[in-house]
Amino acid sequence: MNKLIILGASESGIGAAILGKQQGYDIFVSDFGTIKANYKEALLKMQIPFEEGQHSVEKMFAADLVVKSPGIPNKAGVIKALKAKQIPIISEIEFASRFTNAKIIAITGSNGKTTTTSLIYHLLKTAGLNVGLAGNIGFSFAKQVAQNQYNYYVIEVSSFQLDDIDTFKPHIAILTNITPDHLDRYNYKFENYIHSKFSIVQNQDANNHLIYGFDDEVVQQQMPHFNIKALRHPFSLKYKTSTANEEEKVTFENGIFVSENNIICHSKQNDVKISIDTLTLKGKHNLYNAMAAISAASLLDIHASTIAKGLSSFKSLEHRLEPVATINGVLFINDSKATNVDSVWYALDAVTQPIVWIVGGVDKGNDYSILQNLVQTKVKAIVCLGKDNQKIHDAFKNTISTIVDTQSAAAAVQISYQLAANGDVILLSPACASFDLFLNYTDRGNQFKEAILAKSIGSDAAPVSGPSKKRKEV
Repeated sequence: MNKLIILGASESGIGAAILGKQQGYDIFVSDFGTIKANYKEALLKMQIPFEEGQHSVEKMFAADLVVKSPGIPNKAGVIKALKAKQIPIISEIEFASRFTNAKIIAITGSNGKTTTTSLIYHLLKTAGLNVGLAGNIGFSFAKQVAQNQYNYYVIEVSSFQLDDIDTFKPHIAILTNITPDHLDRYNYKFENYIHSKFSIVQNQDANNHLIYGFDDEVVQQQMPHFNIKALRHPFSLKYKTSTANEEEKVTFENGIFVSENNIICHSKQNDVKISIDTLTLKGKHNLYNAMAAISAASLLDIHASTIAKGLSSFKSLEHRLEPVATINGVLFINDSKATNVDSVWYALDAVTQPIVWIVGGVDKGNDYSILQNLVQTKVKAIVCLGKDNQKIHDAFKNTISTIVDTQSAAAAVQISYQLAANGDVILLSPACASFDLFLNYTDRGNQFKEAILAKSIGSDAAPVSGPSKKRKEV
């Protein structure tokens, strides 16, 4: 019996344990932190031995295979020790993919991947396909492979998960875009992060498909450096087919573009034309997400009318430009999932009213310079939400006169409301990870919403008297 060590006992780790047990592995689960009660109960029920609060490295040297949580960096001592012993280490998505023949649609990118993943899943469900949803979106791929017999899987894949693949081969891979993110995990080298994202195509062949953001400069520049064998399907708002306009430089024979308020998708499988008015999701960034989703659905021979039906019935995601409430004419928007600068750019770009911007958390090597123009023209005040906000102050002190520090969602809501006026938007779009003050971005967004909906601020709250360049702690 092969020995399987699983590092990390959260959603992906428990899913790997369930699948490993089904496949006859001798399993041991190790978590350096405290295992949540529901996951611990699952391990006890399956009679799988485990430890928490430590990694017994010597015990792990007997492993034939290690499945690693994406949250564990390669610089961790236990990973270095296992690699020194040349013990294979893979991700949960790699492990699960070895035990299914289902067609996999895998989505990665710095921004838009969660919305794109959810939308593709919704389109496939609307079409009546037998489909599962998994990956970085929060559901274990391995658990579903063990417990269900889906014909398709739509999987959101993070760079951390892609770092530990070997044979993982999506039928359709989607690369939305690449902007600097998680550089703290990649030795602050953008090229390492880029390589991680492009590894989604490394096992594809000519029978597979790559849908990619043609307008993303990094993706375009890097494409020639990778051996891409899959059929390529670009999506773009800047270019379109050159049927009626000689000025157009690109012909999208297998691509997707916008023309006269319609999304046009060309492929050998299916030609699709859908009105932009069909989309429930608004904003330029969501138009990109919809184009990628339409392209994937088209490649699976889903009829245009069914795609249109799915697009019109899709509901926006929680924590992604989510309107929460309007109080005395001030609209609160929860964009807690915006954990990098590029996501914030799209959020600021999408809002037309004056903005009180809530930003901050654990910096991931952010370069705020790309936001300067939008901040200057749209943002009236900045409320920092994090333990260390110095980098935000340094970036915008010459642009915004009012920059305030807070260390709780309730305080951020309170002071933001005081700084806002009728017709303004209070936008939580942090550009940072959440782990300094919150469990994760979901917890951050939920606390933000609770502070609003519990009326932690009064509708008669007095405004702050005049802007100030001084740092104010709340």
